[in-house]
Amino acid sequence: MRIVYARCCGLDVHKKSISACLLTPDDQGGTQQQVRRFGTMTRDLLELSDWLASNQVTHVAMESTGVYWKPVWNIFEGILTVLLVNAQHVKAVPGRKTDAKDCQWIADLLQHGLLRGSFVPPSPIRQLRDFTRTRASLRQDHTAVANRMQKILEDANIKLASVASDWLGVSGRIILDQMLDGEEDTVKLAHLCRGRLREKIPEMQLALEGRMTEHHRWMLLQREQLEFLEAQIAKLDTKILEHMSDYQTAVDLCTTIPGIEAIAAANLIAEIGVNMDQFPSAQHLASWAGLCPGNKSAGKRLSGKPGTEAYGYDATYAKLPGLPRIAKIRTCRHSFAG
Repeated sequence: MRIVYARCCGLDVHKKSISACLLTPDDQGGTQQQVRRFGTMTRDLLELSDWLASNQVTHVAMESTGVYWKPVWNIFEGILTVLLVNAQHVKAVPGRKTDAKDCQWIADLLQHGLLRGSFVPPSPIRQLRDFTRTRASLRQDHTAVANRMQKILEDANIKLASVASDWLGVSGRIILDQMLDGEEDTVKLAHLCRGRLREKIPEMQLALEGRMTEHHRWMLLQREQLEFLEAQIAKLDTKILEHMSDYQTAVDLCTTIPGIEAIAAANLIAEIGVNMDQFPSAQHLASWAGLCPGNKSAGKRLSGKPGTEAYGYDATYAKLPGLPRIAKIRTCRHSFAG
């Protein structure tokens, strides 16, 4: 089989160690193989980088194993051509499952050009992605805390959410504060409503006629966690908008799509970047995002579950959570390309 990369290296990356297989030409026209083991501390990664540089290595491949590949990528980025490959694409032959054999197998596949790298955006986009994904995690935590508080209110037979569509709005929080302070007069509590909710004061009075105990009040102190999460989300929103200043043109284009505002635009840009060159067409982008219906063989479509089958694009590094319709993706793609 034809050798595509004469000087290359396959890495089997783990939490505490990296097995590296270096392939270089020998004097007889064949291939010389060296296998070494390195740690994952920064000093070890620099030693690995120096070893590869001293052997004039041009290409390196490694599996996308959790987050352990990221420090390696950060060290090699801009120095070597690094391929982050889908673990499913480099499954070793049965009976070859050791760290040394894994890195040898990866190096062999890389040497013959049989590996395709996943899309990894540049560092600024990766940083933005960290911000947006952390924000999404905090939003999930916020929802979980709010749901727990709602269950506590239901246990006390307080039907605040049955009257107020947003029970954590201004009126709901004022009422909740007074209840936590020990106020039990439902008339006074109901008259704390603000805005249009004042039209429902009689209903609110009935909804607040529960059996709030000290146990419930103590459990509802989770509101402190709720407020902490809201403060963290607000800080992240500010940080995200500051980080987006370099991509204002892309943000302006994204926000022309109905239903997309600044933070949603940041999520889109964080996941797909602003350079569409890595996607040959809008269909490839939809495939990478996991939005293409599955196409099965023999002319039969056995499942309509979205996936990456239609164009075979590699979705190793990320999929877009809650992405808009494919038509909107096409709009983004053409806008960025233009």
